[in-house]
Amino acid sequence: MTLADHPTTAPRRPVTYGAVLGSRHVVRLLGGTLTGRLPNSMVPVGLVLWITGGGGSLAFAGLLAALYGLASGLSQPVKGKLMDRYGQTRVSAPAVLLNAGCLAALPLIGVDGNPASVTAVVGFAGLVTPPLEAGLRALWPTVLPDPARRRVVQALDTGSQGLLYISGPLLASWLATTYGPDSALTATAALSLVGTAIVLTAAPSQSWRPAADGAAGNGRLMSTGLILLFTALAGTGFAFGAMNVWAAGMAATHGPAMLSGVIPAAFSTGSLLGSLIYARRARPGTTTTQLITTSALFLLGWLPLLAQPGPRTAIALTAIPGLFFTLIITNGFHTVDSLAPASRTTEAYAWLILSVGTGQAAGTAFAAALAARLHGLAALPAAGAAAALTILVLARHELGPARRRGRHRRPRDHRKHHVNSPLHEGDSRMAVVGGPDHQMPRNGFPAHASAVGREERLGTREGRLGTREGRVATPRAEEQKAAPARGERFEVSPSASAPGGLRRGVSVPDPSRRVPL
Repeated sequence: MTLADHPTTAPRRPVTYGAVLGSRHVVRLLGGTLTGRLPNSMVPVGLVLWITGGGGSLAFAGLLAALYGLASGLSQPVKGKLMDRYGQTRVSAPAVLLNAGCLAALPLIGVDGNPASVTAVVGFAGLVTPPLEAGLRALWPTVLPDPARRRVVQALDTGSQGLLYISGPLLASWLATTYGPDSALTATAALSLVGTAIVLTAAPSQSWRPAADGAAGNGRLMSTGLILLFTALAGTGFAFGAMNVWAAGMAATHGPAMLSGVIPAAFSTGSLLGSLIYARRARPGTTTTQLITTSALFLLGWLPLLAQPGPRTAIALTAIPGLFFTLIITNGFHTVDSLAPASRTTEAYAWLILSVGTGQAAGTAFAAALAARLHGLAALPAAGAAAALTILVLARHELGPARRRGRHRRPRDHRKHHVNSPLHEGDSRMAVVGGPDHQMPRNGFPAHASAVGREERLGTREGRLGTREGRVATPRAEEQKAAPARGERFEVSPSASAPGGLRRGVSVPDPSRRVPL
């Protein structure tokens, strides 16, 4: 059962963070994944500082940073598919060794080395980044079978990603400034190895296998619902990417250079707060309803920025859409659970991650083209959020789980025929069909219904039968009254002319009257 199979309602006993984090393997998997993914936010800054610190151009450094992120995102679905087929250890272990080896080899090659060699090493390092995020999402149903606890930990997982993009660049900058640019790349490789090793050596990761899905696991993954969902989430990522460029434009216009980092930090802080609130307070409605609602609130959060507020007001207002960013991504993962085949969930998670990353890159590139127009930059995040909401509203019927006919439901024509059919003795009793787990009463009502409800239904049915017998009894009494006259007319006995004693059109001679020979 997935989280999207039915409306999410608040549990009777609230799930606390202590109960979730105290569950076995949860802290280890969360901490190891965050440590192993920290290099994803450190590598772009580390590459820029390494290239520029060695006398290289900023354009070449930006090209390498973009290449690493693009290669890492595009390879996610392939690595997710391999993980669904061969397990997590066989995919992530070789990937992290190759990734860390490439990052550690860059200082040995040197900035003065062949640019083509440096570009090839960076691109290959991006291709083999370990798919820790998608792998962790696939582990949660095994680690936390309780849907309420799983919802809490998934929200914490998504919300904590904002901390990676706050602490990662700061850590890379501090290492490059204090110990040199080479140390930032070396530390990045070490963190990737340590974090991935913590996850892969955990028992859930070693024993994890994708759920058996029969023929569905080998069929087509992409359905209409998944394609529309990924397209909508690309619009959400577009808003996030455009915000980063808008923050840089605000810094260039209003003065302090640190504003370009403070505004994204405020957005990430709001994202973490939103995950904490969502984890403790479940909202009514299906996952599709929650996804559309949070997307609408995400759009409304960007609208005040169109008024071009000052720096301090902009920092506070940016945290508002951040509150709903985590909720959109979390409900997106829940929707994937209900739409993707059980044996290919990791691959589907990877496509979701790729769609958000692709939208973020597109938003960054489009906003960079409008960098000279600050008013246009402020409208881009809202435009991306509006596109995402429009797609979700139009695709709402494709995003929910398929409707299934109930086990005991019968076609209307069959029920009508059954009610009007002649009743026999014992029809009011419950006739059990099948085993103890599948009981069907003869009158069409489930055997597991309450005794009171069953008596009410039987009483209602007896009333219907009484009415029917009354309709039948009225013409029968009139026939009995007319029987003597009809017998004299046709010369038959009254007993023979009574209903049931004589078939229509057949006369029976009266034995009391002798016919002369």
